Amino acid sequence: MKVTVWNEYRHERESEVVERVYPEGIHNQIASFLGDHEVKTATLDEPENGLTDEVLDNTDVLIWWGHKAHDEVSDEVADKVRQRVWDGMGLVVLHSAHFSKPFKLLMGTSCDLKWREAGEKERLWVVDPTHPIVEGLGEYFELPAEEMYGEHFDIPTPEELIMLSWFEGGEVFRSACTFKRGNGKIFYFRPGHETHPTYYNENVQTVIKNGVVWAGSGHGRKHHYGNSEPLEEIKENEHD
Repeated sequence: MKVTVWNEYRHERESEVVERVYPEGIHNQIASFLGDHEVKTATLDEPENGLTDEVLDNTDVLIWWGHKAHDEVSDEVADKVRQRVWDGMGLVVLHSAHFSKPFKLLMGTSCDLKWREAGEKERLWVVDPTHPIVEGLGEYFELPAEEMYGEHFDIPTPEELIMLSWFEGGEVFRSACTFKRGNGKIFYFRPGHETHPTYYNENVQTVIKNGVVWAGSGHGRKHHYGNSEPLEEIKENEHD
């Protein structure tokens, strides 16, 4: 599968704390464990935000990580991503990319939530053990330190709710959800704050790897819309 990992790549260059965690950038860390696929990376400050027509035309699944510069993604690029999803491209949306332009366009809601940066424990419970995205996991796994996201998460009701997070401070969150838009599949996965080594965690990597396969599979033939010629002969009705 052809996978493009998109990242703002701002925190890693502006914060020594984040640089120590992800010295090669979050995008390259994610790309490093997707070796079963043909993987490329793209970042915000590249021409056309790294997502030219050529890049998108050669992407089966787009992984998106963003946080502090959502507004700097051009409306044109965001709309192109939305259209590609409608046409069948898979989209994996990570952590604070819930506020990204493409995700908000595809959801049609504010995508807002509660949050807190306290480095607290997160326990992710598998609530749909039959789903292929959680293949290889147990009943739950824990991250020792993460940013808290809490309900209410202002998204449409997910077509599938796969994992539910509990945080040390008491909140819960729908942390692994799927949607379909047009011919494309969308997977939202919550963990991944930039100051924590979340993307080195084997369970997190398993979920993302499974999510890429799920999002990139099962695309139907592109539908024909608009004015359509009849399949059968239409006989004119006679009226008195």
